Amino acid sequence: MVVGLESWTLARPELFLAASAMLLLIYGVVRGEVATPFISVATSVVMLVTAVLLFAPYREGTAFASLFIVDRLTATMKAMVLIGAAVAVLMSRSYFEQAKAWRFEYPVLVALATLGMMLMISANDLMSLYVGLELQSLALYVIAAFQRDSLRSTEAGVKYFVLGSVASGMLLFGASLIYGFCGGTAFVQISQALLDGKAAEFGVVVGLVFVVAGLAFKVSAVPFHMWTPDVYEGAPTPVTALFAVAPKIAAISLMVSVLMGPFKPLFLQWQQIIVVAAVLSMALGAFAALRQQNIKRLMAYSSIGNVGYVLLGLASGSEKGIQSIVFYLAIYLVMTLGVFATILMMKRRGVMVESVSDLAGLAKSQPMMAFAMLLFMFSLAGIPPLAGFWGKLYIFIAAVEAHLYIPAVLGVLASVVASYYYLRIVKVMYFDEATDALDSTPFGVYRTVAFVSAILVTLFSLAPQPLSLIAAAAAKGLFP
Repeated sequence: MVVGLESWTLARPELFLAASAMLLLIYGVVRGEVATPFISVATSVVMLVTAVLLFAPYREGTAFASLFIVDRLTATMKAMVLIGAAVAVLMSRSYFEQAKAWRFEYPVLVALATLGMMLMISANDLMSLYVGLELQSLALYVIAAFQRDSLRSTEAGVKYFVLGSVASGMLLFGASLIYGFCGGTAFVQISQALLDGKAAEFGVVVGLVFVVAGLAFKVSAVPFHMWTPDVYEGAPTPVTALFAVAPKIAAISLMVSVLMGPFKPLFLQWQQIIVVAAVLSMALGAFAALRQQNIKRLMAYSSIGNVGYVLLGLASGSEKGIQSIVFYLAIYLVMTLGVFATILMMKRRGVMVESVSDLAGLAKSQPMMAFAMLLFMFSLAGIPPLAGFWGKLYIFIAAVEAHLYIPAVLGVLASVVASYYYLRIVKVMYFDEATDALDSTPFGVYRTVAFVSAILVTLFSLAPQPLSLIAAAAAKGLFP
C-alpha cells in the first residue's frame, strides 16, 4: 500500500497528537515526577492545538487506502472530544495531588485514549475501527484504576476491563461475520455488497447485532449499561468526568458512521434494535436514578438516559436526526463538564464528599456555585427555555417526523420522570438546612470550568441557532 502526501495531510491532527504524546512521555521518563505539572498543562494545550488543526486549514477526503475518512461530521465530533478531554485533564491535577497520586503518566494516557477516539471517529473500515477502539479502551482501563491505593478505584478498573473485554470480543466476532458474508471490511465494500444483494442479509444482520452490542457497551446503552454506575462511582472523579463526555461522544459518532454509512441499506433491520435500546435506556435512566444518594452514581444513570435520547435521534435515520444528535451532544458536553466541576468542589474540611445531601444549604453558603448547579440541573431536566430543552426538542421532532410516535412519547414521559431527581438536587441546595457547610473553594480551574459552562448553557439557551447551524453542516456530509 502506497501512502501519498495527501493521506498524511488529512491525518495531521492525529499525527500531531501522537507525536506530542510520545515526546511528553519521553520527557516524563527523563525528568521524572518533577515534569508532571508541565506535562499536564502541555497535554491540554496540545489537545486544543489539535482541535485547531482540524479546521485550519479544513480538508475532506479519505486516506490510507480508504481506512481513514475526514468530513465535517468527523471533524466536529473530534473537536468536542478534544475539548472534553483537555478540560478533564485540567480538572485532574488538584484532585490527584490531594490524593498523592499525581503522576505524569496520567495526562499522557488521556492523550493516547483521545488519539484512539479520534481514530474511531474517522474509521472507514472495520479494522481501523477496532484499532482505534482498542487504543482508547486500553488507556481508559488504566486510568479508571489510576488511584492504586483506593479499593474503589481498583474495583472500577477491574470491572471496566473485564466487561470491556467481553464487549470488544463481541464486536470483533460481529466484524468477522460481516467480513465473511460481505467479502471485505471496508465500509464501501460492505455497502456495495448489500446494495448488490451479494451478501446473505440474515448473516450480515447477525454480525451487525454483535457490532452494535459492542458499541452499545461503549455508550452505556441498555442492556449493556451494567458497568456504568459502579465505574462512575468508583473511578476518581476527574476520570468519571472524562468517561462521561469524551469516550461517549466518540462511540456515538462511530455508531452513527457505521449505521448510517455501510449499513444504511439495512436501516429497517437495525432501526428496531436502536429503538428498543433507546426506549430502555431512557426508562432506566429515569427510574433507576430516583433513589440514588451518591451524586456520581446519579450522574451515571443520567448519562444512560441521555444516551437513550441520542439513540432516538439515530433511530430516525434522517438528516434532521443526525443534526439533533450533534446539537444535543454539544450541549451535553458543556452541561456535564459543569456538573463535574461542581462535584469536584464538594469538599468538607478538605475531604471530597459525594452525597446529594451534602449539597444542603449551598445556596446560602455559596450562592454562585448553587446557581450554576441549578442551571445545569434545569438544563439536564429539559426545562424550557434552557439549552437541554432545545436539545431534547430537536430529537423529539426528528423522531416524530420519522413516524416514531410511541418512542417519542415514551421519551417525553421519561424526561418528566427524570426531572424529579434533577429538581431534588435543586431542592436540597435551596431549601434544606445545612448541618455542616461545604468548604469555600478558591477561584481556580473548577470554578472557571463551572463559570464558563454556565455562561455557555445560558448562551445556547438564548440563541441556539448558531449551534444548530454547525450541527446541520456536520450532518449534511452523511446525506450528499
